[in-house]
Amino acid sequence: MTADLTGRGAEFLEFWRERRLATLSTVRRDGTPHTVPVGVTLDAEAGLARVITSGDSHKARQVLAAGPAGAAVAICQVDGRRWSTLEGRAILRADPESVADAERRYAERYRQPRVNPRRVVLEIAIGRVLGTL
Repeated sequence: MTADLTGRGAEFLEFWRERRLATLSTVRRDGTPHTVPVGVTLDAEAGLARVITSGDSHKARQVLAAGPAGAAVAICQVDGRRWSTLEGRAILRADPESVADAERRYAERYRQPRVNPRRVVLEIAIGRVLGTL
């Protein structure tokens, strides 16, 4: 399902490198959307987006409850008329190596994250890209 996104062009890649917040949308059990602001990093070559969060957050619990197939999610960034949405399936990773890697990527795009011993990573395998870039 994941694809190498490096061929989408320099403008796309730069848009996902620039420092800006995004929104993460998940679907609650009752079918309604749950949307929250997040920091996100894109690994275009691997076709993965990563969001660090606390393991007890609503978004982490929703992804964990989805099981091994992952939860359907969308990440969206907007800058005026430019926007990009990454759709895919998210899984939760809690192993120290995955968390450290995601924290390093987050620090490169945003800033060093505060210490959080309950931190996990939502790893999103990107299946579709939408936008106007």
